[in-house]
Amino acid sequence: MSDTEPAPRDVVFISKATPLDNEFALWLAPRLEAAGYKVFADILSLEPGDRWRKSVTSALQSRAIKMLLCCKDDSLSADGVTEEIEIASDLAKSLNDPKFIIPLRLKQFQKVFGIAGLQYIDFERGWAEGLDMLLDALRRQKVPRYEQNAAINPNWEVFRRRGAIPLLREPERLTSNWLRIAQLPDVLRYFEPSGASDRGALEATATRAAYPVEVRANGVLTFATQAELEDTFSQVCKFRLVREFQLTEFVENGCEFLELKKQDASNIVVAMFKTAWMRFCLARGLIKYEFSNALGFHVSDRLAKIGERISWGRQGENRSSALRNIAKGVVWQYGVTALPALWPFPHFKLKSRVLFAPVSGNDAGDPFDGKEKKKQTRYRKTVCKGWRNKQWHGRLLAFLELISGDSSYLKLPLSPSFGITLEASPLLFTSPVSTMLPDELADEQEEADVTTLGRPEPEDEE
Repeated sequence: MSDTEPAPRDVVFISKATPLDNEFALWLAPRLEAAGYKVFADILSLEPGDRWRKSVTSALQSRAIKMLLCCKDDSLSADGVTEEIEIASDLAKSLNDPKFIIPLRLKQFQKVFGIAGLQYIDFERGWAEGLDMLLDALRRQKVPRYEQNAAINPNWEVFRRRGAIPLLREPERLTSNWLRIAQLPDVLRYFEPSGASDRGALEATATRAAYPVEVRANGVLTFATQAELEDTFSQVCKFRLVREFQLTEFVENGCEFLELKKQDASNIVVAMFKTAWMRFCLARGLIKYEFSNALGFHVSDRLAKIGERISWGRQGENRSSALRNIAKGVVWQYGVTALPALWPFPHFKLKSRVLFAPVSGNDAGDPFDGKEKKKQTRYRKTVCKGWRNKQWHGRLLAFLELISGDSSYLKLPLSPSFGITLEASPLLFTSPVSTMLPDELADEQEEADVTTLGRPEPEDEE
């Protein structure tokens, strides 16, 4: 590269308040570097003698491909952060990248000018969970990374000698909300009706089927055999097998025969996995509730009584968590939204949800919905705000324990004879480096009672 050629724009810039966010930056930056990303953070990237503000501004203006903004009220009010938001907002326009600024929510914060309409990544519930979502976002937005030449910035050692918390060159295990898919069918089949058929009846029957059937072109995509399919559609038509596709090849390359590009083929498979999850949850007696952007499935009175604690944990380390209880005069019911994904390997990501309903007799009435649907958000922000990361994690593990029973796996139906075998325990990710910073609460800090009552009441959010 010549002296006049500009440096490549390939740096992930961490915008933070000093020293308020140093602890978080010390945890995040080396993990991004270990994943192959180039990172700029003032505590890591400035050499002794650098003109601090000039160097920070230059890195943001000329080298940053994304700005990760540490978001909590005291950080966003810092002069330096305010200036960086202004610069980044201009860059987002000049680079034609409306996602140039990626807010990282460390605590609940008031929206400020320049980021009011941006979707944040939530680190408040857990740093490990936030890191998973951030790495996924950077991948989807095609941020350059250099896996083969990943290296930890040597200025970590400089900062350590200045009295910072040290970086340890030891692996660290991070808990996640990912469930690995252990087994899948090898083949996806495409059938067409062997005679006359009514497309409306075909689509209606596919919607009611006990397993996923995707109506496509002149026929259907399914994991079922011909006999299984014809048994389901016995009142509609018979079928002939037209093509069989290797599932891996279908997802990775698309399907020229059905005029499906790679992304379209992947979306179809993911949609079928979602249907399989829905069928599984309904068969287990979970409550289905449609949130604004996804379906949640929640523990019902058939599965757990109000206040009942569900055991979870490895042998010798047993814990228990409540999945239904009363707080602030309403019943809360824990559940999840499942997000299937095929990259970097097939898995389901589980997003925690809480469903609220009025008390009715000795249990819960129908969930707040319709004109009262806003109460779901209000109660979530008040009742759940006091829950700690470890409590969310405990409820997730208790939920998985409840729906998996005595098995280590969840079996999701893709057909009467084939299905998804899903591991019932969340994956543990390993970071190549660690710090002395705690990422877990001590056992004695774990939830002591079965409700959220008795905690300081947060103010209602508008």
